[in-house]
Amino acid sequence: MSQITAELNSGLSVHLSNGRHSWSADEPVNAGGTDTGPNPYELLLGALAACTCLTIAMYCRHKGMTLDSIHASYEFANIHADDCENCGEDTKGFIQHITSNVRISGDFDAAQEKRLAQIVTRCPVHKTLANGVAIKDNTTFT
Repeated sequence: MSQITAELNSGLSVHLSNGRHSWSADEPVNAGGTDTGPNPYELLLGALAACTCLTIAMYCRHKGMTLDSIHASYEFANIHADDCENCGEDTKGFIQHITSNVRISGDFDAAQEKRLAQIVTRCPVHKTLANGVAIKDNTTFT
């Protein structure tokens, strides 16, 4: 199980901790923040990119494949449904869209490259985002 705590500092800066590590999130200046850290969507994309790299590295290690490097880049955007190539005709309004660009370098044959392209979509964070997640909200007031 993973757990994170967050506490609002001054302005829109948020202190985050998992009990072992601390980091921050914020909004850019043009959104009213002080830009002391990545915004929440950048943190989400960072989790996805890290998970992708780790999953590929662990797979290559397990299979004895020679891996030189992994570069994962992700972009988040709200896209109007009319501009979405993969949306059904009944989609209306804006949809949230993540674009992935992953570059893997190493000594791979064609079958290994095909399998690694599949592994990119099999990291746990990718699966969670692609399949959706149930959120149970508990709010208290003091």
